[in-house]
Amino acid sequence: MKRTRTVPFVTHDAPELSAAVLAGGLGTRLRSVVSDLPKSLAPVNGQPYLAYLLDRLGRAGLDHVVLCVGYMAEKVRATFGDVYRGMRLSYSVEPRPLDTGGALRRALPLLDSRDVLVMNGDSFFESSLGDFAIWHFAHRSTASLLLAQVPDASRYGTVQVDGDGRVLAFREKTRPEAPGWINAGIYLLNREVLATIPRARPVSLEREIFPTLVGRGLRACHGRGRFIDIGTPESYARARVFFAGTASRAQGVLP
Repeated sequence: MKRTRTVPFVTHDAPELSAAVLAGGLGTRLRSVVSDLPKSLAPVNGQPYLAYLLDRLGRAGLDHVVLCVGYMAEKVRATFGDVYRGMRLSYSVEPRPLDTGGALRRALPLLDSRDVLVMNGDSFFESSLGDFAIWHFAHRSTASLLLAQVPDASRYGTVQVDGDGRVLAFREKTRPEAPGWINAGIYLLNREVLATIPRARPVSLEREIFPTLVGRGLRACHGRGRFIDIGTPESYARARVFFAGTASRAQGVLP
């Protein structure tokens, strides 16, 4: 089995990490503005949205990323190939939509590390992945979420934690609009957690897996930085400004 190189920002027991990006969604809400591409390939300032996530993982030092793909999977593979800026890419293709948990369980045989960094393929959070990883290993957590503070949490629902980062509850979407801490779609999960996900059927990490881990070791780390998702035409339109200048900085990051 090929071993991933040690991620340079992690110092606790020299753990290794591979990453999975959940990029298999149908993107039905974006069809009115991006009709001929999967959501992960939606163009933002001249490059596919997924490139911003991969560039970020490359800067963090990861060298193996599994792309969990489904809808128009062949277009994603044709765009990025098997190596992207020094990172080895593997593809886990859903034969039918499996939701976030089902897609991740299908990808498990391709993930060659004890702990896996998981990222939603339609959101971006600037908070330090290094700080998150150090926090995760320092707390000896088996499942950790990264939280983002947003000015309007009504669209997402919020996550309630105690002073030591233990998740106490997930709050449903509410009105009126108010700021809050939301699930940013970035996780560090032990393989033992991934192995508990049922096989070969749609399973939601957010609705089915994480709630069962409340009170059983699920923790959440408060991150810092800007957050965006591209799940709706309105939020996708904001991505151009959000990533302004990022495309040029991303060029040549890795050899």
